[in-house]
Formats: sequence, structure tokens, C-alpha cells
Amino acid sequence: MKAVISKGGKSFQKEIDENLVYGKKIGDKIEGSILGMDKFELQITGGSDKEGFPMKKGVEGSLRKRLLLSSGVGYKPKRKGVKRRKSVRGQSVSEEIAQLNLKVLKEGNKKFEQLLKKDSTEETAVK
Repeated sequence: MKAVISKGGKSFQKEIDENLVYGKKIGDKIEGSILGMDKFELQITGGSDKEGFPMKKGVEGSLRKRLLLSSGVGYKPKRKGVKRRKSVRGQSVSEEIAQLNLKVLKEGNKKFEQLLKKDSTEETAVK
């Protein structure tokens, strides 16, 4: 599973072990040590499943559901007042989730910018 970790408009991707975050919900806080980021505190802000359907806060469970949406995550209407039935994924993290979005709440020993630099140098070394 991919984790997109962001802070202040900057972000980077990291591959994580799915078993460590199963059962967590949108809004839950997790320790950064799970991802190899010591003393960081992260919050789950959303994600998407393998087919690209977004996770929506307030939808119980981890199943995909068809909801009548007027705005928000999963649907952006072109005109005011338009509603549409769209598929969204529940707020719980499961094995169907391909990408998880995380926000940094508290930095640890290293600053977030140092992690960005470290990640970009690893990518250039691989290419």
C-alpha cells in the first residue's frame, strides 16, 4: 500500500505494510514509527481503493456504497443544486485500499523537509 505523507503543501510517497493500519478510520492518529519516521505523529485524511474510488468520512465500514451526493469528496457538481449518485468507499482502512493519505501533526527528531530531501535522493539513485 502507498502512503502519501504531506505537510504544508509538500508531500512524498512511501510504501508501507498494510497490516499495520488495518481497522483504522479517517481522522485516527497513528505513530510515525510504524512508517520509519521516529517520533512523528500522523493523521489519516483519506485515501482511495484499487479501482480509484475515494474514501469518504462518515460512511461506516470499508465497503463500497452508492450515495446521493451534492458536493464534497467523490463529486464536484458543475452547477449549483445538482445531485448525483456516486460510488465511494467507507472510512475504514482495509485490504482493498491502495493509497492512504496522511497529514503530519507533529514532527519528530528530523524535520519534514529533511525527509523530503532524503526521499528525492533515493529516487534519483534508483533511476
